Amino acid sequence: MEHECDVLIAGGGPTGLTLAVLLARRGVKVIVAEKEAAAYPLPRAAHIDHEGMRILQEAGAADAVYATSRRVVRYDFLNGRRRLLMRFDGVDRVGPGGWPGANMIHQPSVEAALRKSLANWPDAALHYRWEVRSFEDDGRGVTTRIEAPEGPRSVRSRFLIGADGARSPVREAAGIAFDDLQFEEPWLVVDVLVDDAARLPSANLQICDPKRPTTCVLMGEGRHRWEFMILTGETPEQVSDDAFVETLLEPWNVKGAVRIERKAVYTFRARIADRWRQGSILLAGDAAHQTPPFAGQGMCSGLRDACNLTWKLAAVIKEGADDSLLDSYQPERAPHLRATIDMAIMMGRMVCTTSRWSALARDMKLGLARALGKLPQGPDAYPPISAGTILAGSPGAGSYFPQPLAPDGARLDDRLGTGDWLVARGALAAPDLAPFAPALTRWLDAHRAEAVLVRPDRYVFGTGRSDELCAAWHAATGLRAAEFAS
Repeated sequence: MEHECDVLIAGGGPTGLTLAVLLARRGVKVIVAEKEAAAYPLPRAAHIDHEGMRILQEAGAADAVYATSRRVVRYDFLNGRRRLLMRFDGVDRVGPGGWPGANMIHQPSVEAALRKSLANWPDAALHYRWEVRSFEDDGRGVTTRIEAPEGPRSVRSRFLIGADGARSPVREAAGIAFDDLQFEEPWLVVDVLVDDAARLPSANLQICDPKRPTTCVLMGEGRHRWEFMILTGETPEQVSDDAFVETLLEPWNVKGAVRIERKAVYTFRARIADRWRQGSILLAGDAAHQTPPFAGQGMCSGLRDACNLTWKLAAVIKEGADDSLLDSYQPERAPHLRATIDMAIMMGRMVCTTSRWSALARDMKLGLARALGKLPQGPDAYPPISAGTILAGSPGAGSYFPQPLAPDGARLDDRLGTGDWLVARGALAAPDLAPFAPALTRWLDAHRAEAVLVRPDRYVFGTGRSDELCAAWHAATGLRAAEFAS
């Protein structure tokens, strides 16, 4: 049976849209099926890191997102008396991805930028009110039955991606279970429109108050967010009442400075699907994993999934790579996700302490660590890829390759384009590389390498001699490297 598209994506949120744009850029025919009637207009995710922005850069959406986002200099953890427990400073500095480390965003604006980018590709389509009902994978492709506005229809594709959220019908229909990482806390989220920014905090705050753990963070331009932990005995209906919300905001002295845009009760969970691939069915984003929000990595993790999955799907569909390449998706992403979730849980447990004595012990422990200079200056670095499509044993293999900026502000990715890169010392005088030569030389020197092969998702395949890298890349993927080497 002829395929109507190469990839059908269930879910038109940030993960699904990013995946669709990145695939379309590589000539992959893609359809996005979104069950809702229109884009969700209210904010959800609030943060994208430097790596997420780099992915949006490739998707053609970064400049628009950056224009409406805000930078924050620090992330403070305060106790119930508003005394400093821990501070992550300088989170606005440019990170390895070539963008600021913390970008506070308005999710509907992110999705709008991605939809605009997707519309530029004739082989990509986004359909609203297309709800996936069932599917069948026959080993040669997937037949998906969809309820559309004009009635039931079937779509034949080579692959089906479930990017359809935490309740993922695709995941459930595939019979894929979640590994519960034992974190579950109900919180009230209050998003506001800001009329007087001078009366609001300029830093992101975690108030580790056992009486009411609270989060207060910037969002995209003109918005702010509070999150309040729901205490034992309280109900979602009770805490969502306008009068109750007013009492929660009263200590912040923002009456008249803000207008409530949204109130929602969420249960913050930590879970990972036990399988991310089942034949021609794959999961991405919240369908594959859920993380508490304390590290701000929910949307970022979905974007990383999309970037990892894109180049492998394109290699299989467009370049004839064996589909066993897709088996490296979960082994590469899951350890990173577990580290992300572990970090979020650690931060969450510190924030969510409701015992006064436990909070006192925490405060004393952190105070001692601060006096001894042993507190972290920021979140721990996430682990490199340790298993998958890498040249294991070569210096730097599996690490994240930085995106240096040229003196004129140009970014490396824009000069070298999508796809893999083979960069050798002998090529650093070439016109495309010369503006970045000092930074690239420093990286090669640090790894004592003559050349580096960078994967399309900007993780390092390996280092060594150019000919050996090309041979190893071809053996691992069936692909030929795009050389920037002499």
